[in-house]
Amino acid sequence: MSLSKPLIKWFALLWFSFSIAPFSSIAQTQTGADISALKRQASALVDQVKYTEALPLLEKLSTLDPNDGETQFFLGFALLGEATNTKDDAARKALRVRARNAFVKARQLKYSEPRLEALIESLPADGSDPSPYSKNPQADALMSEGEAYFSQGKPDEALAKYQEALRLDAKLYHAALFSGDIYLQKQDYAQAEVWYQKAIAIDPNIETAYRYSATPLMRQGKTDAARDRYVEAFITEPYNRFARAGLIQWSNTTRTGIGHPQIEIPEVSFDEKGDPQMNIDAGTLMGGKDDGSVAWISYGVTRSRWRKAKFTEAFPNEKTYRHSLAEEAEALRSVITMATSDKKTKTLNSSLALLKEINDAGLLEAYLLIARADSGMAQDYPAYLKQNRDKLRRYVVEYVIKRKPAP
Repeated sequence: MSLSKPLIKWFALLWFSFSIAPFSSIAQTQTGADISALKRQASALVDQVKYTEALPLLEKLSTLDPNDGETQFFLGFALLGEATNTKDDAARKALRVRARNAFVKARQLKYSEPRLEALIESLPADGSDPSPYSKNPQADALMSEGEAYFSQGKPDEALAKYQEALRLDAKLYHAALFSGDIYLQKQDYAQAEVWYQKAIAIDPNIETAYRYSATPLMRQGKTDAARDRYVEAFITEPYNRFARAGLIQWSNTTRTGIGHPQIEIPEVSFDEKGDPQMNIDAGTLMGGKDDGSVAWISYGVTRSRWRKAKFTEAFPNEKTYRHSLAEEAEALRSVITMATSDKKTKTLNSSLALLKEINDAGLLEAYLLIARADSGMAQDYPAYLKQNRDKLRRYVVEYVIKRKPAP
């Protein structure tokens, strides 16, 4: 999963993965001629990825207009760009701390940006250095040099460093990824695609290159093709906020609704003996409904069986019980079986009907892992992804992406 990789070091490159104009709200936030002029200057520099040059202007703007969330957002990027050019360890950490604080302030000011929460979460509060790009010291040093050039608005010099690093370490994912970003900046979309695909080939289990490769498609108006890339990013790392943000951005741009199926599953807790306690009303328990609701009893019973003995049988190498995908899927299938075989059932209620539909389509596990996974079930995701990428993709396309415009 990419969140453990050196995210901090390439935040400046995120700019090219989203099709939004810097300081798009100049007319709305203008409070005077000086602020308006400064914003135009800063916007031009940010647009050219000259973060180190934009930093003094953004710092001044943040003083003149401290309640502008957009200024705080781009100030954070500029501070990260400055950090890549700072050799002193203490000064570099201080810049990263200031960058994170700027992103936090942007959030406090209600600045609306799908990436914002992910940026905050991915930056250590103490500004500590990220892990290296490569175990090859020379390749890692070249990547750092490339970053510095990029944040100074020198893409050709950056590209040369990235590709030299890749020659030294053929498995250097970010060297291929960043090369794609350079070509994206140059608007050479064909070459950008080549390098993004190289990154995907190096490691198909990182979401970033899928997501980045959607940007040139969006810029060319190829929104359906871009959707497929955002979907691929999302199913690769569904618990990654950046991957979710990409799909949300596509949804907002195309005015397409997205959202998981609305299925209500009763809460269940367990006493010290492992016996289930469920929030099912007495009328349902007495069989007073003919919509299959009484079958939820089977959900608690099945999960109790897993807690007491079946988990140990199914996962002999794990010492501690966890809520697994296998347990949840079996418990829900037991509910479907009981509800549909009960002669008193006339018509399944909406939750059970939708649950049955998803199960009949062979997508129950995909739904659970993407829509309802807790920390226990999430541990089963890598293995499921490896064998069932097609089912995860189908679930998102058929059930998450709606076929009607978003409100």
